[in-house]
Amino acid sequence: MAVPVEEAIAALSTFSLEDDQPEVQGPAVLVSSERGATNSPTEYSDVAAYRLSLSEDTKALNQLNALIQEGKEMTSVLYTYRSCVKALPQLPESMKHSQADLYLETYQVLDLEMSRLREIQRWQSSAAAKLAADMQRFSRPERRINGPTITHLWSMLKLLDVLLQLDHLKNAKASIPNDFTWYKRTFTQVSAQWQEIDSMREELDDLQVNFPKHEMGYSIEFACGDVSGEQRHYHIANHIGGIRAEHDDFTIRFASSLNQLLLLKSTDGVDVEWSKEVKGYVYDMVVEGFQLLSRWTARIWEQCAWKFSRPCKDAVPSEPSGVPTPVSDYEKVVRYNYTAEERKALIELVSYIKSVGSMMHRCDTLVSDALWETIHAEVQDFVQSILATMLKTTFRKKKDLSRILSDMRTLSADWMANTSKGEVDIQSQGAEDSKGNFFYPRPVAPTVAQVHCLQFLIYEVVSGGNLRKPGGLFGNSGSEIPVNDLKQLESFFYKLSFFLHILDYSATIATLTDLGFLWFREFYLESSRVIQFPIECSLPWMLVDHVLESHNAGLLESVLMPFDIYNDSAQQALVVLRQRFLYDEIEAEVDNCFDLFVSRLCETIFTFYKSWAARELLDPSFLFALDNGDKYSIQPMRFTALFKTTRVKLLGRTINLRSLIAERMNKVFRENLEFLFDRFESQDLCAVVELEKLLDILKHAHALLSKDISIDSFDLMLNEMQENVSLVSFSSRLASQIWSEMQSDFFPNFVLCNTTQRFVRSSRVPHLSVQKPSLPHAKPNFYCGTPELNAAHQSFARLHSGFFGIPHLFSIGRLLGSRSLPWLIRALLDHISNKLTALEPMIMGLQDALPKSIGLLPFDGGVTGCMRLVKENLTWGTKSELKAEVLRGIKEIGSVLYLMGLLDIVLREVDTMHFMQTAPWLGLVPGTDGQILHSQSGGGDSPIVHLFKSATTAIASNPGCPNPTPFYTMSKQAEAADLLYKANINSGSVLEYALAFTSAALDKFCTKWSTAPKTGFIDITTSKDFYRIYSGLQIGYLEESVSGNHDIMGDSVAWGGCTIIYLLGQQLHFELFDFSYQVLNVAEVEAGSLSQTHKNPHLLQGWDSLLEAMKKARRLNNHVFSMLKARCPLEDKTACAIKQSGAPLHRVKFENTVSAFETLPQKGV
Repeated sequence: MAVPVEEAIAALSTFSLEDDQPEVQGPAVLVSSERGATNSPTEYSDVAAYRLSLSEDTKALNQLNALIQEGKEMTSVLYTYRSCVKALPQLPESMKHSQADLYLETYQVLDLEMSRLREIQRWQSSAAAKLAADMQRFSRPERRINGPTITHLWSMLKLLDVLLQLDHLKNAKASIPNDFTWYKRTFTQVSAQWQEIDSMREELDDLQVNFPKHEMGYSIEFACGDVSGEQRHYHIANHIGGIRAEHDDFTIRFASSLNQLLLLKSTDGVDVEWSKEVKGYVYDMVVEGFQLLSRWTARIWEQCAWKFSRPCKDAVPSEPSGVPTPVSDYEKVVRYNYTAEERKALIELVSYIKSVGSMMHRCDTLVSDALWETIHAEVQDFVQSILATMLKTTFRKKKDLSRILSDMRTLSADWMANTSKGEVDIQSQGAEDSKGNFFYPRPVAPTVAQVHCLQFLIYEVVSGGNLRKPGGLFGNSGSEIPVNDLKQLESFFYKLSFFLHILDYSATIATLTDLGFLWFREFYLESSRVIQFPIECSLPWMLVDHVLESHNAGLLESVLMPFDIYNDSAQQALVVLRQRFLYDEIEAEVDNCFDLFVSRLCETIFTFYKSWAARELLDPSFLFALDNGDKYSIQPMRFTALFKTTRVKLLGRTINLRSLIAERMNKVFRENLEFLFDRFESQDLCAVVELEKLLDILKHAHALLSKDISIDSFDLMLNEMQENVSLVSFSSRLASQIWSEMQSDFFPNFVLCNTTQRFVRSSRVPHLSVQKPSLPHAKPNFYCGTPELNAAHQSFARLHSGFFGIPHLFSIGRLLGSRSLPWLIRALLDHISNKLTALEPMIMGLQDALPKSIGLLPFDGGVTGCMRLVKENLTWGTKSELKAEVLRGIKEIGSVLYLMGLLDIVLREVDTMHFMQTAPWLGLVPGTDGQILHSQSGGGDSPIVHLFKSATTAIASNPGCPNPTPFYTMSKQAEAADLLYKANINSGSVLEYALAFTSAALDKFCTKWSTAPKTGFIDITTSKDFYRIYSGLQIGYLEESVSGNHDIMGDSVAWGGCTIIYLLGQQLHFELFDFSYQVLNVAEVEAGSLSQTHKNPHLLQGWDSLLEAMKKARRLNNHVFSMLKARCPLEDKTACAIKQSGAPLHRVKFENTVSAFETLPQKGV
């Protein structure tokens, strides 16, 4: 069924084409060359219909207008003229024989340009002749024809202005005489072969007369006087306060008038007087808006003229080397001639002009009827009321003047709108007036021809055809017209001129808001002898750059307004100047400037949000303790308007700024992530805390920015930069780097301090030098935003840069997460297995170097004798490198195991917090003995399952629920979540897992490192088990540490050696037969005997340091063994069993197993 057209139109009218994009640009400029309503579209051909005998004047007026149009085109040609000589090639010496051909080609090129100058010369002659003829004709005292009209006089002034402009341009453009000189020279060379060139020479001589013999500069001179007073007048910064007040007041009142007009249109049966009052107020506001725009634009013209006439004298910029750089004249009048305050004021004024113009342009269709009706009412009120009164009083007996007034009423009165007379009366007495006339409003405005004729008739009434009337046109000296009538005629005369601009609403706004002149610089291009100036010298870009550099929140929303200057200049280049190369230059600069603008804007946005995030993540106690904490505050900035901008109008194109910002932000965040990873890869493992802090700041900045603009998720970007996007990839760039750093630098070069639970870098020269990339550097916004915030966060990062401990493992756990952390743990366990495999041949080498028999150390020789005997038995001097390698291997194994212990602490704390968060939802409660119990509430279901089931049942039972399926789905998902979280409650211990893995890895070395005694008794003298090797290594290591190398290996050696001994079941043997333990026993006995015999106890002072080191090592070993017994108890027991017969069975030995896990993962799985 077809929808009626009326209903379809009514339905379409309900749709809104508006969006929430704020107005951050001026009115749209369409590339068009059509005339506006201020020019007659019919070339005044309809004037003849009014029978005013103006045909000759109309013909002359059209001729003047045609000459003016041609003259503007000539002006464009001269203004945009570029020297052709500069582009001509120069022949090298080897091609001098082709000189004649070059002259001919040059002549042909220059002849085309000179032909344009000939046209200008011919036009000047015809324009001057026409202007002189008109002046001579209208200056005669006798009156032969009607005229001149006011429009004719204005056209004469415009033509004279064009002639003066051409004269100035010829004097200012030095390239024209230069090209003409070359043209004349080439003509002399090529005309030698021609015949009958006398006419051409005469034409050249005539053309040369039009050019000045010397180059003249084009400048604007102001009258000398009070320079400071003139400066105060011309500088916008001195008036911006008043302009701001005018802008605010006008925008409020204009918006109020539009609201009243909307209310009027939405109300049916309104009072005509109120309607006339509202529409009249709208008309007054439009007139006031045009006057404000005209006055503000004139301010910019005046300031520019002042700046061009007063170049900066002290602009001498220097390069980084200190050498002054040359400054062009254009830079002196533009780039270095505007202070920061003046740029700010100019940006504000440009924004006011463009915003008011855009506001008035948007309501074009809304106010058009109101404007036309108001103009119609003004004209009808004058011709039907005021003129009628004048005809009855002032001009009653003056037939000539009465005839003119009657003509005015005839050509402009709208009797159809007059309701005071009947139709017959209107036809018979149209020229008479009656009181109480009432005009129905009609949106019928006068034409250009009507306005033209009305002005002429008023001019005839007031002047009587006398062009030399004393006191001006409306002066009352010698006039027979009363003052009041003269004022009424004057007021309506000037209103008529303004009516045309009101009717040509859009074109008038475009003219008043046109600021394209701020870009053009043709004179300075010629004087500076350059092709084009850099964008730093372009005033529109200077304004944009000032907004971005000043970080002024009030100016930020106006940052796009200066780009309208490019729109205006491009419009002038195409429509007024009609030069494609100028438009191409503007387009190239706009492309460069807008790309640079987007980049700089995004950098400003990124810096602001990064600083905001860093400020929020600062420790509050740190800020509270500071006296100058305000330096870390962030100046608020408003980017909301720019984030909502999806249509930036630029040279006929529409650009989605929001999309560009989002695209650039995605790129900047990825670059920042890449920089942070590169920075971490160039540092040691201790920098992982700093990395986490910087990533947290970046993530928080991403979260803040995501509230205003749609960008990629942070996790997605992080996974991309870590090369961890695949679902089957459990490694990552960060995990690989951490593992690589552990292998190459951490395990070999860091030593453990068991007391502080920290690893610190060894002071020794590293055994393996680590080659790292140089530390990358970036702008402050890639760190924390500002230098102050960078310093604050760096002070926190430095607290963790000198060691590696639990804070670093917390960071690693959070950075890697549950996806990559198991991969790292597996890599560490494989490292233990690989180290044990690598140690096997070395241990065998040390076993071979042991003597066949080493007995217990005797007590009679004292400590000195024991140490001498140990050195004699442990002859590993030839295998010092082997011994060092074994110690390093044991140290690395101990470092891994201790690292696992710290990681176990970290993960248990995380699991505890996770359990505390999930236990109430899973119905878990603690028991009396620490075990986890399940609550019995909810019929056996956990609270979360019970909650969703109850809610689903209640909703499904409600008859108003159309589809309960989604709620059943959520109930099933709650059950799945319950099972998933309960399965992860009882997590295992990483340390116990590592010990079990190490025990399994040691199984294949048990036969070599832990041999069973052949006699069944403990082998004291001939044993070469691992504990004996480690005992010898330990005492040698202790001696080296006493001699000055205290941190040679750290406490990791004890952790590695004792763990291997414990897992091999050799703890008891080690504690009984360790060399250092035996020395301590001997020292204890010796010290006791000395005290009993009252001998000097200082006999043992030579061994005090060594004995103290041995005691420390024994305490550390005992600590390690006690920890191992607690975390990995061995079920290796010797017990008594009872047979069924009742006889005891002694020394039953159970197998040595690890109780942590029943099964171990296979390597490589």
